[in-house]
Amino acid sequence: MKTLAIVQARMGSSRLKGKVIEDICGKTMLERVVGRLQKCYEIDEVVVATSTHPNDDVIEKLCTHLKIGTFRGSEDDVLSRFVGAAQTFGGDIIVRVCSDSPLVDPTVSGQVIAAFKKRLPTVDYAGNHLPLTYPLGLNTEVFTKEALDKTASLAKLAYERAHVTIFMIEHPELFRVMNVPHSENFGYHRWTVDTPEDLEFMRQVYKRLARAGDSFSWTDVLTLLSDEPELMKINEGIEQKEVTLG
Repeated sequence: MKTLAIVQARMGSSRLKGKVIEDICGKTMLERVVGRLQKCYEIDEVVVATSTHPNDDVIEKLCTHLKIGTFRGSEDDVLSRFVGAAQTFGGDIIVRVCSDSPLVDPTVSGQVIAAFKKRLPTVDYAGNHLPLTYPLGLNTEVFTKEALDKTASLAKLAYERAHVTIFMIEHPELFRVMNVPHSENFGYHRWTVDTPEDLEFMRQVYKRLARAGDSFSWTDVLTLLSDEPELMKINEGIEQKEVTLG
């Protein structure tokens, strides 16, 4: 069975347009996300799903330059975009990660995927944010291609199709959902990029830790923030949107 990670990315953003190609210490944010996921031992391939909107041509060009597989589909119907990407690249197990998570951790993602695989075939979906116990930005969702196709056939509302997995989570009578939490609650940390303040936070973290390339772990970030708690004030008080679009 092939495990395919799909990173959803687009140039449009209500708060920070073009954030996926913003520079973080010499690499775009999208490149940081993909590079970290490629280190995950449970993932066979990482691809990017973007839209057919002309504004997203730059994302396809970047992925071509980086030799990253790309699928282009509907801007608003992200669910159909995921179905197309899964069909194009042949995924049996699908991993969903958003492009605004440059600190996504390959070990954490690997643990979620491994827990999901261990429970097969008695589970359809796994996440590590139900409720959130890891820092926001380490979110990893895993589901079968069959669950994705079933969702695509049943989800009708615009928000269900915009958010890919929300239909699975909201219909436990149809999908067997599991959570893979951390033993401690670190969900109060904000490690996602939705505003200029979030982007500056990421740049400061990478400025201090990028000497290790993309290999530093989420616990390295925790240690950094313990040593330099003033960094957390950079994006302190930013209100998170309910669901992240891609």
